Amino acid sequence: MLGLLVSGGPLAQDFAAQRARMVAEVDAMYAETRSETGLRAMSPAVRNAMGKVERHRLVPAAEASRAYRNHPLPIGSGQTISQPYVVALMVDALHLEPGDTVLEIGTGSGYAAAVLAEIAGHVDTIEIHDELAAEAAERLTALGYHDVTVHHGDGYRGLPEHAPFDAIVVTAAPDHVPRTLLEQLKVGGKLVLPVGRRSQMLQLWTRTERDFEAKDLIPVQFVPMTGEARREPSAQK
Repeated sequence: MLGLLVSGGPLAQDFAAQRARMVAEVDAMYAETRSETGLRAMSPAVRNAMGKVERHRLVPAAEASRAYRNHPLPIGSGQTISQPYVVALMVDALHLEPGDTVLEIGTGSGYAAAVLAEIAGHVDTIEIHDELAAEAAERLTALGYHDVTVHHGDGYRGLPEHAPFDAIVVTAAPDHVPRTLLEQLKVGGKLVLPVGRRSQMLQLWTRTERDFEAKDLIPVQFVPMTGEARREPSAQK
C-alpha cells in the first residue's frame, strides 16, 4: 500500500493552507521571470488546478510534510518531481482547453498528470520505471483521476497509436528534441520539454501548417531522459 493520506479534518485543512501559500509563491516567481517567459501570472485555469491538486497525496508518504514547498522532491528510483513553479509554467505554456488530449512523457509520482487532467480532457502518461508507474496509477485512481491513463514503457517515441495530441509535455531531459514527438502533435499543438545535458533549456515547440516553431523559455535542471533517448544520435533544431 502507498499510505495515501485521508482527506478531511484539521490535517487536511493545514495542507490546504500550505497549498494556498505554494500557489502564492509560484505566482511571485511568475512575476520575477516574466521577462524570460512572457507570463506575468498563472492563467486562471492553471492557478485553479495548482490550488486543487493534493500534492501531498501524490508523493511518497515520507515526503508529504514537504509536499507544498516550492522545490523538487525525491520520489524513488533515483527520480524527482519538479518544483511546483516549473510544473505550472510547463502546463501554462501549453494553453490547454477543456477536451484537449495530452501526452506526458515521465509520469513520476503522477502530480503533473493530475494538474493536466484538471484542465484538459484525457491524459496519457508514460513512465519508464515500472514501480513508479504502478504507484502513480494507484494514486491517481484513488484520487478519482479516471481520465488519466498510465502506461509503463519508454516514452521516447511517444504513443503513435493514440496520436495526434493537442499537447505533449516531457518531464525528463533529452539532449535533442525527438522528431517522433513533434510529429505526434496536431497542427497548432504544442510540445514543452527541457533540452540539453549539463546545460538545459525549457523549450516550447508549436506545430504549424508547414513546419515547427521553437521558443526558449528558461534554464532548468531535470533528470536526463533514459531508455532509447540515450542511444539516439543528437539532432539539431
